[in-house]
Amino acid sequence: MAGYANHDVAGAFESSRAVFESIITELGAADCGITHGELEELLTERSRPLMRRLLQEHLDLRSVREHPVPGGVTGPDGIQRTRLEQGRRRGLATVFGEVTVTRLAYRAPSASTVHPADGVLNLPAEKHSHGLRRLAALEAARGSFGDAQAAISRATGQEVGKRQLQQLAARAATDFETFYETRRSPAGTSGDVLVLSADGKGIVMHPEALREATRKKAAESVRKLGTRLSKGEKRNRTRMAEVGSVYDITPAARTAADILARTSETTSAEEITPAPVARNKWLTASVTTNAAGVLTAVFDEATRRDPTHQRQWIALVDGNNDQLRRIRTEARTREVKVTILIDVIHVLEYLWKAAWCLHDEGDPAAETWVGEQARRILDGHALDVAATIDTTTGTRDDLTPTQRKNAAATVTYLTRKAQAGYLDYPTALTQGWPIATGVIEGACRHLIADRMDITGARWKLPGAEAILQLRALHANGDFNDYWTYHLTQEQQRNHPTHNAIPQAA
Repeated sequence: MAGYANHDVAGAFESSRAVFESIITELGAADCGITHGELEELLTERSRPLMRRLLQEHLDLRSVREHPVPGGVTGPDGIQRTRLEQGRRRGLATVFGEVTVTRLAYRAPSASTVHPADGVLNLPAEKHSHGLRRLAALEAARGSFGDAQAAISRATGQEVGKRQLQQLAARAATDFETFYETRRSPAGTSGDVLVLSADGKGIVMHPEALREATRKKAAESVRKLGTRLSKGEKRNRTRMAEVGSVYDITPAARTAADILARTSETTSAEEITPAPVARNKWLTASVTTNAAGVLTAVFDEATRRDPTHQRQWIALVDGNNDQLRRIRTEARTREVKVTILIDVIHVLEYLWKAAWCLHDEGDPAAETWVGEQARRILDGHALDVAATIDTTTGTRDDLTPTQRKNAAATVTYLTRKAQAGYLDYPTALTQGWPIATGVIEGACRHLIADRMDITGARWKLPGAEAILQLRALHANGDFNDYWTYHLTQEQQRNHPTHNAIPQAA
């Protein structure tokens, strides 16, 4: 790497000192009636040019101090660069404004140019600094790109184009997967239960970003009206994003009464045994990777936390058959026992579907009926509930074909899930395990709906994937650690010669 010669700092920052002195003079002459808010605005406005000038003069000083390496340098390709070019300049857009970096360049025929100082500074490949990229990652993940532009302008006084902002956010998420592959997992105790969960939610995409089947349906669909959808019509414009979660819980035994009491307005919180609290939550999300890939990542994370499979593993799902098959496949491949539980809220929705087949719309008796059947299911009698619904509908002559279809769907659902062992709520409650998918449903709402469903938003794959990953980093509380890792990876990618080997003279 190029060395630096001794150089007198005196005079190197004269321009910055002059600007600083002018600020002092302005403050000294300011009217004593000026408010503190006005002072804040004044100093904010004056400080940006000062910081930009300080940064520029520091870079200029480093340029003066850099001296040639005798014999040149060898790049990562093993080619020796001996041709020296002095005063090679490039622009850098920073949080303080645009500056110019001047440094030495080493060249050789048919070989890329090497700038050792670029590696020392860890300069980005693009014009925008890592400071601006970090702001782009933070703000673009928080709200719309327009809001992010405004936030960056307020914070720095710099204007970043919308397309540039999208590109910077995408580049900021480059190391998401490798970061989680290499990071240390949180330590859990042997008594903690390891909970795995996954779900999906659609994102409105540009037509070219839709999966082939959806794009084909969109092309073939014929709408009756030009300005709105008719009954039964779909826009066919969404692509499913998959969300996965892993977290720890300390078991907390409960009863069926505790679960049902949560739906009662007459029961106080003090009378209910609290549900197990999720700790060390980890989220991942992807719109490019399919459900199988996300579940693989979920099992990878669970394996990192419990590599020898000493803890109890629970998979909480909504009952999707494809998802269930993938969980069983992953568990069998990894030779780990995973107890699968169906989300009790999802089961309740099926009970309500059957209730409106047996009761008039709005009948309070329907609520009583659902509560009674829910208690029976929580007590382990899901097959009996299915038989009850089947028998009752069989004796009714006043049901419509739709009502019979909905009741039959509930019977089939309860029967199959109970026979597979996915509704073993007595064991789950006794052992203190969770039986609801609130964590993953909240993750879908936070990671996807709160950002990706902004009115009018239509996404392309790279942008949607990057925003999902950045929001997952924020939700996991890992963004600062990730950014440190990301900058290290950036240096290895962009400057493999920042420790270039000097050649003997």
